[in-house]
Amino acid sequence: MQKSTEIGYNSKIEGEVIVTKLDSALNWFRKNSLWPMPMGLACCAIELMAAGASRFDIARFGSEVMRFSPRQSDLMIVAGTVTYKMAMAVRRIYDQMAEPKWVIAMGACASTGGMYRSYSVLQGVDNIVPVDVYVAGCPPRPEALLDALIKMQKKVETEPVFAELAIAGPFLKKA
Repeated sequence: MQKSTEIGYNSKIEGEVIVTKLDSALNWFRKNSLWPMPMGLACCAIELMAAGASRFDIARFGSEVMRFSPRQSDLMIVAGTVTYKMAMAVRRIYDQMAEPKWVIAMGACASTGGMYRSYSVLQGVDNIVPVDVYVAGCPPRPEALLDALIKMQKKVETEPVFAELAIAGPFLKKA
């Protein structure tokens, strides 16, 4: 008679307890629930909508909740040409988002101004808001946006949650 050995997690031995760092747990929550604020400014917005449809299903990555209120979102996806007329609105919406917040520049126009080298087009949204991930293409396919979302999740996973507390910690103890 052979004795079977159990491989993996054994709740009888380990007692149904999960041990982790608070930073890791909070980052796991954040990375799996990025709520996008879609800034669909031109043609790339069509591909952004396709990424949310059933064929590509952005919900697999926890980002199906497209929020059209900046106070309820933490990821801005700038999709399309940013004109100088819209630049202040994009910046205002970014400022209204709660911390922590991230930005994806989707497409050539959002990243560098694209083919529009004119007086009315901003040559890259990174001139007015900090961009975390750039998506190449004109317009980029929904798969490229999903790849950028995965890269964003990896970035969120490694960010320190209590960075300000760690920096201010020694000063708080002296007071």
